[in-house]
Amino acid sequence: MAENETISNPQFFEGVEKLLEIWFTPNPSNKNADLRKIPRSMWDALLKSVRCEIISFKRNDQIDAYVLSESSMFVSRRRWILKTCGSTTPLECIEPLLQMAETLAGYINVDYLFYSRKNFKRPDLQVTPHRSFEEEVALLDSFFDNGHAYCLGSLNRDCWYLYTYNREGGIAAQQQYDNNIGNVLSIEPDQTIEILMTDLDPDVMALFTKEECKNASEATQRSGIEKLIPDMIIDDYQFEPCGYSMNGISKHEGQYMTIHITPETEFSYVSFESNIASSNYGDLISRVIKLFQPSKFLVTIFVSKTSKSIDAGHELDYKTAIGEWKRRDIQYCRFPGYDLTYAHYSKFPS
Repeated sequence: MAENETISNPQFFEGVEKLLEIWFTPNPSNKNADLRKIPRSMWDALLKSVRCEIISFKRNDQIDAYVLSESSMFVSRRRWILKTCGSTTPLECIEPLLQMAETLAGYINVDYLFYSRKNFKRPDLQVTPHRSFEEEVALLDSFFDNGHAYCLGSLNRDCWYLYTYNREGGIAAQQQYDNNIGNVLSIEPDQTIEILMTDLDPDVMALFTKEECKNASEATQRSGIEKLIPDMIIDDYQFEPCGYSMNGISKHEGQYMTIHITPETEFSYVSFESNIASSNYGDLISRVIKLFQPSKFLVTIFVSKTSKSIDAGHELDYKTAIGEWKRRDIQYCRFPGYDLTYAHYSKFPS
């Protein structure tokens, strides 16, 4: 986001993020295993290898939250999340991360892995191993024997790619879960909602430029971001001359939220993500899209079968329209231990 020259005469920047989330298997022989034991210097080196760096940091007793030069990183006891935009290469960090997790944090095995992203606006500007989803899948398959790749949405319009891996694997793991046996029961209550927005209102986007707001705090307050989810401790950053990132963390059950904004009219993009638990995300979705005013957006709701949000995705069955936005597509997937809902909306009458 900092790489763009001006909002009126920009050099292209890819706001679409690559999202990598890894859960490590609890280690019975090491009750003190914890990813937060990995020192800052090691995170700095890891992130440098994928073309980004830490610019701000906050923590509480459950989660460490880093604002990056290209999006965010979250570190919990056994969960690690990296979300990066631009031409970053997050999949290149898998091998060193696994080594760090074993030697410094006490984890031997990966329990679950999720890698996802929306289709890029300019895929031709990406670099190996992110020039195509097929290339990304090939690299992930080289580390994980029984991973699975999916595409939801329309291949010739907006779509969302997903790669999943779970240690138990396939149908056997699903049967184990359904029968309440096996290691699948170790899944913690977990849920993630992501809202990816494109073609946003220029007046709203202007708030995330230095011309309109002199700093990140002003942009956070004037836009209404601070009111989206109450009781979050916000760590925000405004790029020069435009662009914005924020993390919010709460002491309640390790909850977080993160927003990233590429405001240039020619390729405007905003992402919202949170792991707050809710039986109905309709109000939250409405607040987010009314704040940013996208022409179109997609929503993904990923929920573990142990979460109180397990039925939240099905609420979108009844959301054929949210205000001015009409639902164009909805799909469901069931994975061992998790359910996924995908929906795409655009403004009338497009």
